[in-house]
Amino acid sequence: MLKLFCYPPLFGLIDNNPYGLKVATFLNLVGLDYEIEHLMDVSQAPRGQLPFISDDGEIMGDSNQILDYLTLKYNLQLDADLSPAQRDLSLLILRMLDEHLYWIISYSRWSDPNCWPLFKREFLSHYPQVGEEGMEQIRTYNLNRYKFQGIGRYSPAEVYKKGCQNLEVLAHLLDDRPFLFGEQPHSIDAAAYAFLACIHYFELQSPLNQFLLEKGNLAEYCDRIRSKY
Repeated sequence: MLKLFCYPPLFGLIDNNPYGLKVATFLNLVGLDYEIEHLMDVSQAPRGQLPFISDDGEIMGDSNQILDYLTLKYNLQLDADLSPAQRDLSLLILRMLDEHLYWIISYSRWSDPNCWPLFKREFLSHYPQVGEEGMEQIRTYNLNRYKFQGIGRYSPAEVYKKGCQNLEVLAHLLDDRPFLFGEQPHSIDAAAYAFLACIHYFELQSPLNQFLLEKGNLAEYCDRIRSKY
């Protein structure tokens, strides 16, 4: 049995991290049966990161490598109809989500003083074993990460401006279509949904949340994928 290991749920999402949610959404899109196990301890995960999968004894980490592995092993045809240009655009969108928007989403939870109290309260209400001290330790770790990555060297307004620019791009690309490339979803929709859902369904009221709501097509896109998959 295929098993997905990912972070615990929060705000109604089966994983509070977009990378695990990406894999779960992909599995739902292609209709593969799987079990899910939520972890807090990542010490046994490949590269010390979640998500990872176990598939007949094969352990695979990294969300994008997982999708590539599953596509090849199970001969999945989700993206078979995409043109070379659409495949290139999918990669560009994926890089924007994974390497840029992720950091801004994380920043909104752990650094923004307007969002941190609600995020901490919600997290501890579900996982009290982490404790106040544990949350503060994780926050300190993340604040250091933001500084090393670079985003922590900007003001909140500058950080959110970058994030909203990413959302603007996605809103323009989606336009009035049900999915990014038309009437049917593709693997890039699993990724886009995962990142947007980790904004839209988190009740943090950051500029990201407000901007996403103003771009009604993005909110509708999230609701459409969540209701079907």
